[in-house]
Amino acid sequence: MPGRPRQPDSLKVFLVPVGPGRHVPYCEPRDGEHGTAGDGAGRGPWHGLVRRFREVLAAAERSRVRPPDEPADEPGLLARLQRRALRWVADRVAEQRLLWQLRGASRATLLYPSDLAAAHAERLLREALRRDADRHRRWLIVDGIIFVLTGLFALVPGPNLLAYYFAFRVVGHFLSWRGARHGLDRVAWTPEACPPLVELRRAAELDPGVRRARVREVAARLDLPHLAAFFERIALRGA
Repeated sequence: MPGRPRQPDSLKVFLVPVGPGRHVPYCEPRDGEHGTAGDGAGRGPWHGLVRRFREVLAAAERSRVRPPDEPADEPGLLARLQRRALRWVADRVAEQRLLWQLRGASRATLLYPSDLAAAHAERLLREALRRDADRHRRWLIVDGIIFVLTGLFALVPGPNLLAYYFAFRVVGHFLSWRGARHGLDRVAWTPEACPPLVELRRAAELDPGVRRARVREVAARLDLPHLAAFFERIALRGA
């Protein structure tokens, strides 16, 4: 089984309001961190899957920081499809980053909107982690079964893209499930009020141009360069 990631002992986690009554825990990594460090050490099929998983994450992160209008290094349909796939992976990374990083933390600061009580904010966090743990456990079982079945396609000449896809999902769900359980059972949480987060509470209801400007302004004040893109995806998904 993979070891725990070698990551900073303490995390800053933001409880982001993304609509009326909806709050999502969020954090950002330091440069070069993908929440899976240490998991690829060792030999065997599992460690090989995790190493490949980390390589895909690194490529996705490079794609994420590249300007959207920058031309592809290699023209053609394949290059465009690859870039689109990596950007999809980057979005999934942003949504699961907190759970992956929690696996290596023993303590964390929960920064919450200052119009909430500290006890309420921590309860919302724990409810979100429980939902995540249950969801990722279910999908880990489903995708694990499908991944085993896709081994039948190994007899077909060429790359087994179907197996690669479900292998990626299996590793991701496993890391997310372990992170959610670790956050619930082992992390010591310290709540801290964060007034700028209150300004995001009604941002999802604003016109798109005004909303994006408001979120970017709050993200700049909090030094969270990727918050605006995360907020846009999560808030609109629940609209």
